[in-house]
Order: sequence, then C-alpha cells, then structure tokens
Amino acid sequence: MKLLIHYKGWLLVLLLALFMLQTPDAMAQRGRSRPARNNSRPARPAQSRPANRGNAGNNTPNVNRNNVSRPNQNNNRPAINNNSNNRTVNRNKVNVDNSRRNVNINVDNSKNIRVNNNRNTVVRRNNINTYSRPPYYWGGRRYYAYHPYFYHPYHPFVWGPVWHPWGFLITTLAVTAIVVSVNNAQYHYDQGNWYQPSGSGYVTVQAPVGGTVTTIPSNAQTVVVNNTTNYYYGGAYYEKDGTKYKVVPPPAGATVDNLPEGGEEVKIGDQTYVKIGETYYQPVQIDGKNKYEVAQVEDGAGS
Repeated sequence: MKLLIHYKGWLLVLLLALFMLQTPDAMAQRGRSRPARNNSRPARPAQSRPANRGNAGNNTPNVNRNNVSRPNQNNNRPAINNNSNNRTVNRNKVNVDNSRRNVNINVDNSKNIRVNNNRNTVVRRNNINTYSRPPYYWGGRRYYAYHPYFYHPYHPFVWGPVWHPWGFLITTLAVTAIVVSVNNAQYHYDQGNWYQPSGSGYVTVQAPVGGTVTTIPSNAQTVVVNNTTNYYYGGAYYEKDGTKYKVVPPPAGATVDNLPEGGEEVKIGDQTYVKIGETYYQPVQIDGKNKYEVAQVEDGAGS
C-alpha cells in the first residue's frame, strides 16, 4: 500500500514535469500555427484630411474647382450683337429682289429720262402770236402759256396695273408685244409701254417720236391744240394717222390732267415748273381742276 502510494507520488511528479516541459513548446507551436486574431482591420493609409470637413472639394487630389480650366463658352462663341442697327444684313440683296414686288423701288428714272428721252421731248412750237398772254420772263428766256400760272404740287400718276414708269426693268415681254423700228432703232410696244433691250431684259423708255402703232389704250386723254387732236397716255402724245397712231412731240399749249414719274420740280424765278426731259410743264387750273400746260420756251428778251 505504501509502495503504491509511493509510485503514484512519483508518477504525479513525472506527469507534472512533463506538463511543465511541454507547455512552452505547445504554446510556441500554437502561436506559430494560429496567429493571434486581431479583430481590428489593418489600418488604412492615413488620409490627409483637413480639420475643416466643410471644404469637401479638397479631399480629392488637390482639385481646385474654382480654377478648373474649362472652355469659356461665352468667350469662345462669336459675339452676337442683337442691336439691329449694327447688323450687316443687306435686305435688298438677301437675295430677295423686292423691286419685283413694288414697281417704284430702285428705279432711277432721272437718269433714264436724261439719257433716253431727250430726243422725244422737243416741244412742237406754236406761233407766238397765238398767245394772248405775255410770257413769263426769267434768266434770258420767255415762257409762254395760254393759261395763268397756278401752283399745285407735282404728284406722279400711274396709268393702271399694266403701265410701267420709265426706267422700269422687266425680264420677259408679253406675247402681245410687237416690234417697232424708228430711225434704225428697235423698240417693243405693248399696251402703251415702250421697251428697249437692256442687259438680260427690257427697260421701259419714253415713246420714240415717229413710232407708229395700230392701237393705243382706251383710257388715253384727248387733247386738242389749234384744231389738232392729240391722244395723251403715259407721258406720250399720239396723233391719228389714217388707221394708225403716230408718236409726236409734246405740242406747246396742250393741257393734261396728269404727269408720269420721272419729272422734277424746278424753280424759275418766282414760278415752279415740272421738267420732264427738256419739256417744261406749267401748273395751271382750269374750271377748278388742277392741270399742266406744255410751256413754249423761247430764248431772248420778249417784245
């Protein structure tokens, strides 16, 4: 019994010694096989955040949003000037030809009258003894008229939709136009209008003296001077020649109701005349109606 107790004592000492010897190795082995768990995740690289978190824009790689180099759209676009006075749009050439909508636009009648119509405005003179009134004298010239001077403003007249003022340009002629030759010059006549070729079209000119046609507009005004009957239309004077009508110069003393475009008011002394080509029209009034009389102009002092 004592021996058994003795052996048990030594066995207990031996087990304790073995335990003491194995514990450091076991713990070291356990430390090598299972690394100690650290529930805290590996620390992320420290980010340099400023203490003032209100400026979040600086958290990005030093991007200064106020200095971002963006294209300046306002400066890169062409400046638009809304001031209509500074626009360089030419409406007359856009290319919208407004002259075709209004026959009176861009028609320089003064030049056409001077160039094309001087030969047509030579006044057919009367015997000055037929004038009962003394002439108006100014600047070395005498201006004869049967009626007294009565001023009224010059207002150009339009003889209906088919009539064109002198200097008006058309591109094509109507099928009713006819060819009329006068002094080796070729004209085209249609419904009271006379044309000559001009560039790619035809320009309206004053009726050529000597031109003969078979018909004239029905609304031509009848004018009688010294027992000679004339027909007046669109600034032109016609005389009946058999079955035809012949263009004649303006007869001195003729009174007409209206004058065409292309005239200009000219001041001669105290009186104002309307000059068309080289013909002077004196404003008069007959039976309360404003009219114009073809003045007969003579050089030299009157008797």
